[in-house]
Amino acid sequence: MLHTKINDIFTPKVLEDLLPLQRSDEFFEALYGDADEGAYNISLSFNNYDTAQNRLFFEIQLHERPGKCLACNLTYGLPQVFSRHPLINIQGLVEKIVTLLGADIKSSGWELGHTRTPAANMHTIPLTIRLRQLK
Repeated sequence: MLHTKINDIFTPKVLEDLLPLQRSDEFFEALYGDADEGAYNISLSFNNYDTAQNRLFFEIQLHERPGKCLACNLTYGLPQVFSRHPLINIQGLVEKIVTLLGADIKSSGWELGHTRTPAANMHTIPLTIRLRQLK
């Protein structure tokens, strides 16, 4: 059963492999031409699995870099940017996540929510993945 093994799958190491820290530098290099211009590091966090709705809930976390101002950046438009940006590659990320669940599980879609601000030095973007079990 998927629920019993889900927390064993999405360990901190696996999450870092799915969205490596160097992706932040690559993103800012593409965006600004200089990775040092980036105000935050991008990481992935697993929240939970809803068995009733068969959905996985993750967060893309934006952690303020030392000496930078996360609040000064336009992070509220990022869900639209991230959903299309080839370096962030949400579709590819979702495919890798679902592959970890086994051959009998597939995605029936995903969505990015609105940017949230749980702390002054961290913003989050919810990522929901809908799953379906193959027969």
